[in-house]
Amino acid sequence: MILNRRSFLGTATAASAALSAPMALGQAKPRVVVIGGGSGGGTVARYIAKDSNGAVDVTLIEPSRKYYTCYFSNLYLGGFWEFDALGHDYGNIARLGVNVIHDWAVGVDRDAQTVALASGEQVSYDRLVVAPGIDFVEGSVPGWDVSQQSLMPHAYKSGTQAQLLKHQIENMREGGTFCMVAPPNPYRCPPGPGERVSMVAHVLSEINPTAKILIVDPKENYSKQALFEEGWERHYPGMVTRIGPDFGGENVEVRPDAMEVIIDGVVEAVDVCNVIPAQKAGKIAELAGLTNDSGWAPVLPADMRSRMDENVFVLGDASAQGAMPKSGYSANSQAKVVANVIRGELTGSRIFPARYSNTCWSLIATNDGVKVGANYEAGEDQIESVSSFISQTGEDAELRQQTYEESIGWYNGIVADIFG
Repeated sequence: MILNRRSFLGTATAASAALSAPMALGQAKPRVVVIGGGSGGGTVARYIAKDSNGAVDVTLIEPSRKYYTCYFSNLYLGGFWEFDALGHDYGNIARLGVNVIHDWAVGVDRDAQTVALASGEQVSYDRLVVAPGIDFVEGSVPGWDVSQQSLMPHAYKSGTQAQLLKHQIENMREGGTFCMVAPPNPYRCPPGPGERVSMVAHVLSEINPTAKILIVDPKENYSKQALFEEGWERHYPGMVTRIGPDFGGENVEVRPDAMEVIIDGVVEAVDVCNVIPAQKAGKIAELAGLTNDSGWAPVLPADMRSRMDENVFVLGDASAQGAMPKSGYSANSQAKVVANVIRGELTGSRIFPARYSNTCWSLIATNDGVKVGANYEAGEDQIESVSSFISQTGEDAELRQQTYEESIGWYNGIVADIFG
């Protein structure tokens, strides 16, 4: 199926229209608080407000006044997407009646059912949705922490980090080396590092063709590996080298001040280093007592409800839910399930069985797009894949261009679905 903005929104609208009219239970409006205004939090806030027709009081807590998507930030690095096109504000969500508070959530009292804000205020809830995205695991790459992100940017939360990395790449010395320290599983956007390498290679092939790219990767394999490696050989021959765990890729430390990467004891001088550390759920999920020893927040597969608290839902990258990858598409899909469940519980409207889906597109070179995706259902213990698809190596140029154009339609559709 060719996906464009109209068909993406049409699917969302049909799902919304299938919901029965709301009927508030009791006298006072039930209160929903959403922490995090990204693909998961923005969607769930917007859908609850829109579909409840004012029967539910919705508050969205998000520190940033403009959200910059991490998806498509690689295309920005590659010169295919404008930075401003990554940013989206909350005006249309607020116009639906959502109370948007730009502040940090710094604590959750699950007994009192309140969220503490950095300003000192308390916000009470009947249902809480936690969608904070990711944070980084301290010490996962020896020598690096967030205080070093101006020297060796992660650029894995978009925004100014993406701008910094783009500046460093474009100003790298002639014939220099770009190094990526890739993350271990699980992490946000499994094909993201491979797409980033493709976009960096695209830029360097145009402005610095003798430069080299070094990937240091602790994983045996990674998403779309065969597709990326085929594309690199076709478009950027001899430019990309990957060091996997069999050659020391899991034994890495960095020295940001000296711009050095030490791989299994061997020192490599590099010119730009993109460190993508190991990841965990956003900090507020841990502060709320919603995470386990893995650092992620376990949820029930049928409705993304926290296994720690029946009045709390965790969705998007922060959740440990099973087979779905951590992606903007997944978060948006999960958010619609959560919105339906919360609205049903608080207003008595019909609750539909959960259905989840995801697709991740990647651009390798101009008009050379590939994708991977699946449909999912709630299993007994976790969300499970029931059907899947992936682009094939050797596809013709027309299909690859069509896949890329499909990704543009998806982006325009999903940001309209989230931010209005």
